[in-house]
Amino acid sequence: MRTSLTLAAVYAAAAATAFQGFNYGSTFTDGRPKTQSDFESEFKTAASLEGTNGAFTSARLYTMVQGGTTNDLISAIPAAISTKTTLLLGLWASAGDAAFANELEALKKTVAKYGSQLDGLVAGISVGSEDLYRHSPTGIANGEYSGAEPSTLVKYFDQVRDVIKGSPLSTAPLGHVDTWTAWVNGSNKAVIDACDWIGMDAYPYFENTKPNDISDSKQRWADALGATQGAVGGKPVWVTETGWPVSGKTVGAAVPSLENAKKFWDDVGCPMFGKTNVWWYTFQDSSPTTPNPSFGVIGSTLTTKPLYDLSCDKAGTGSSSSASASPTTTVATTASSQANGTASSAAATTTGGGSGSGSGSGSGINRPGTNATVGVPTTAPTAVVGSNAATTSFSIAIVAGMIALAMF
Repeated sequence: MRTSLTLAAVYAAAAATAFQGFNYGSTFTDGRPKTQSDFESEFKTAASLEGTNGAFTSARLYTMVQGGTTNDLISAIPAAISTKTTLLLGLWASAGDAAFANELEALKKTVAKYGSQLDGLVAGISVGSEDLYRHSPTGIANGEYSGAEPSTLVKYFDQVRDVIKGSPLSTAPLGHVDTWTAWVNGSNKAVIDACDWIGMDAYPYFENTKPNDISDSKQRWADALGATQGAVGGKPVWVTETGWPVSGKTVGAAVPSLENAKKFWDDVGCPMFGKTNVWWYTFQDSSPTTPNPSFGVIGSTLTTKPLYDLSCDKAGTGSSSSASASPTTTVATTASSQANGTASSAAATTTGGGSGSGSGSGSGINRPGTNATVGVPTTAPTAVVGSNAATTSFSIAIVAGMIALAMF
């Protein structure tokens, strides 16, 4: 039995302020590490995109480590401070304990050097990204890195809390980002319990085991959201990745195109912008090379003119992020005010054991950290389909044409 809800109902109870931005990797698609000036240019351009009223002023990061170094802090930190860009910080957790120790060291350096300057700019901290998916049968079948077990992630949560204790980041809410199918898998409950918030990645484009034409995408996405909400015991759900490709291979009935990307933006994005914490996938994924599929709202050139119209007729996209990014707002106030900036609603409940379908990832296939312990990775939104919360089983779905995209 399918989830019975509308996106309007999902967002009816959400707060009026929310973080709104894009996902940002630490390297370009050819593996070159981004510098502070690169991040500054990206953040400024995103905040000036035509049709958005300056609303996209938040950035989600996947790692605390600067590309090409062992554990130097990522240059996105000073870039965010200089541009007043809010951050969803991330620590890469799929490369083992030694690599995570480097993430922690970079976090320590961030706190020591920029702690007070980050006041009001940190939306939260993500301990890992899609590690549970990579550890699942689907992730293994898709040739992913090893991911991390729930117990490992819980240990990492404790380590992060130890690092930020007593610092200006001590009140930053901690969460984990994963595919919705990972959240409805009952064996991952320990991670849910460790989270202050839940990060959901969902891509209807990849759901080729169910109707996934662009006309079906709104329901596919709502089903994934409802299943996640039904599994996490009332924890706030933040939308950490979703989007529709502008180019690439057809998956099932899902056709990448500018027209379809615009429709998905209108149907899924616009109703939640300004009401739900959202980091869209993605700002730019084709510099200098274009992956297949490509999800960027701009092409290979940094420009404020998007590939398709980003205006929202019925959604106010200008109020949330700018308010959240105020440098006078304390981290504690920010965390508190954003607790309701979620895709949560009493109406968003599931039936039939969470049988709504949904693709999961998008943050990445084959993306380890950039801590000099592994090679330069490639990444892709990945298909995770056919989950059933009653059996916590995953159907195997391998999507051809994975992106050669350096998110890390």
